[in-house]
Amino acid sequence: MDGTIMSGATTAQDRPGTLPFDNSYARLPDAFFTAVDPTPVAAPRLIAFNRSLAEELGLDPERLERHAADWFSGNRLPPGALPLAMAYAGHQFGQFVPQLGDGRAILIGEVIDRDGQRRDIQLKGAGPTPYSRRGDGRAALGPVLREYILSEAMHALRIPSTRALAAVATGQPVYRERTLPGAVFTRVASSHIRVGTFQFFAARGDRENLRVLADHAIARHYPEAAGHERPYLALLDAVAARQAALIARWLGVGFIHGVMNTDNMTISGETIDFGPCAFMDRYDPRTVYSSIDHGGRYAYGNQPMIGQWNVARLAEALLPLIDPVEDKAVDLANASVARYMDLFQLRWKETIHAKTGLSEAGEDESDQQLIRDLLMLLLDGSADFTLAFRRLCDAAEDPAADAAFAELLQQPEAARPWLDAWRARLGRERATPAERAAAMRRVNPAFIARNHKVEEALRAAADHDDFSLFHALNDVLARPYDDAPGFSAYAEPPKPGEEITATFCGT
Repeated sequence: MDGTIMSGATTAQDRPGTLPFDNSYARLPDAFFTAVDPTPVAAPRLIAFNRSLAEELGLDPERLERHAADWFSGNRLPPGALPLAMAYAGHQFGQFVPQLGDGRAILIGEVIDRDGQRRDIQLKGAGPTPYSRRGDGRAALGPVLREYILSEAMHALRIPSTRALAAVATGQPVYRERTLPGAVFTRVASSHIRVGTFQFFAARGDRENLRVLADHAIARHYPEAAGHERPYLALLDAVAARQAALIARWLGVGFIHGVMNTDNMTISGETIDFGPCAFMDRYDPRTVYSSIDHGGRYAYGNQPMIGQWNVARLAEALLPLIDPVEDKAVDLANASVARYMDLFQLRWKETIHAKTGLSEAGEDESDQQLIRDLLMLLLDGSADFTLAFRRLCDAAEDPAADAAFAELLQQPEAARPWLDAWRARLGRERATPAERAAAMRRVNPAFIARNHKVEEALRAAADHDDFSLFHALNDVLARPYDDAPGFSAYAEPPKPGEEITATFCGT
């Protein structure tokens, strides 16, 4: 497959069978990245290929799949690729590290998808880079499959996320606490620009490249900010708004990212880096799964505040661009950071009202108390978060389903006062019970990536080279809002002995 770098005005559909790269990040100054080739692997073998995503990118899935083992292992680069490792910094668990960067990821290029949107294609686990900090630059099979499952599950839940294009086994081991099979993951993103990318230049006092980065981010993600009186403040506002909306949606499905460092927060507002992430089983705002989050910094209920903290770090980096007078820049940035929490509260109200069948028009303080009472009921009753809201959908249509909701609680009788108050409130809604239940089912998933089911699939793959559970799980999670009685085992919480209490980043 021969091809050349093509202009941004040309989409992949114009040249089926090629990867028409237009590598805008590679045209930025040298300080932004280091050119580096992937390291070849012993025996690449394609495990999973996302044909629908390939079509969305405007690529020829038939031809792409034929080359996938070589291209997506890094053994042979597709025509037009300009592989590079991006430089960035970041706060990791609150501690600033001025030099991070892509230690095991290589951006091979950008394509313009069939909707005219620019998308990155990146290989994770493709070998060491100058930012590897004595690491091997490789990825184990388990974490690669985990990111594949979780990123596609989030996309199916309609939550902005990076995507999984392919997973390739390398045929050679990686060495962690024990020897594990290796793999390479192909990630697609609107971009890989992070808060930490801005911090990288701000920490060096490199105002010129900071401005170049900000202008690049505006052109790529927020072109409306370019015409603003203060474009860099408009950029900050826009990033804050997307982060607020993203985290509200995380909470709505019980998702815990697990490592919300500033180098894991994208400017685009996509969920990225699915290392120790997990979906909460029993509702508890203090829930932590990440094995490295010893103090609960990134617990489920802390995520909105951490989102604001991360936005504040972006604001600090942008201060020199917001206004030449430092005090004025600080005042403007502080106001933007404060608006984040207002935006989050608005998005969270929209999310939780939709989940409980309450219209936004009917919102008042009694509604908020009703929701607080529900969450306290779930907490006190150790109820499964996802299953509780899905059963509320049935109860919204038929009071006979109240019992199925109540039985999720340790003391089922505790549900009756709340259910009575909720049903009285639903009586003020205009929608019919059937319409209300249908709307609730569109936002309350029947299926999430249950931790024990994910781990079951990963163990089968890593220990027995059996990918049947991996593929079956992906198939179920592709339709999370559909009732599928034949797959009820995927909707059930873990049984005693199946519960996963810790997840790992894979590095």
